[in-house]
Amino acid sequence: MNKTVFLVVLVTLVFATGAFGQETQPDPAAFGLDSAQQNLQEISIDRFEDPGFWISSIAADKGLIMHRRVAGGPMDKEPIPAEVEAGIEPVDDFVIGVRTDFYRRGAATVSLRPVRPIAVPGIVKTLSVWVVGRNFNHRLSIVLEDYFGNINVLPMGRLNFSGWKQLTVAVPPTLMQRNPHYNTETGVRIRGFVIDTAIEETYGTYYVYFDDLRAVTDLFGEESRDPDDMVDNW
Repeated sequence: MNKTVFLVVLVTLVFATGAFGQETQPDPAAFGLDSAQQNLQEISIDRFEDPGFWISSIAADKGLIMHRRVAGGPMDKEPIPAEVEAGIEPVDDFVIGVRTDFYRRGAATVSLRPVRPIAVPGIVKTLSVWVVGRNFNHRLSIVLEDYFGNINVLPMGRLNFSGWKQLTVAVPPTLMQRNPHYNTETGVRIRGFVIDTAIEETYGTYYVYFDDLRAVTDLFGEESRDPDDMVDNW
């Protein structure tokens, strides 16, 4: 009798939690819903065409690092609907590659950050980036600055896959993106990416590639702002 009850509970948990490892993408329309109306738009934040806008770094005692632009990109990447409707054909010929040469095994953090934080307008729901992970167990995270300047690190996933893969993370509602007293500025600022390396795989040379950092953001507040309202920046 006890075994029967145990099996029923186990099967219920498997179907309730998706224990078969099936990946699901967060639904931007339902995530962090805090207003009756939304105007969700997918926008490209950076297509990694200019390596001079990015800085790669690692602790000086952990290894050497460099980055450069490389021709190519993911074949499965879909165009942004709004750009297609507007007839915009953006330049998208290159990606950024980061090469790290480790001195020895040990805990190390690889970072890729813009020369200045990238502001994303609206209330950001999800962030995504295309990555070639080279099938290592390193972990990728994105670093965000909220409305009040607080730093938040959101895990995007492991890099234990071959070829290109789009990694997506939902921005939690607890991350402050606006001040209810002032509506002249909303959203987050992207401070870059960090890769927390797996200690057992910090040897030799490691390559990772990035392309097309995108956001799904709610621009309803931006479009409904009163045009005659003053800006509190004096």
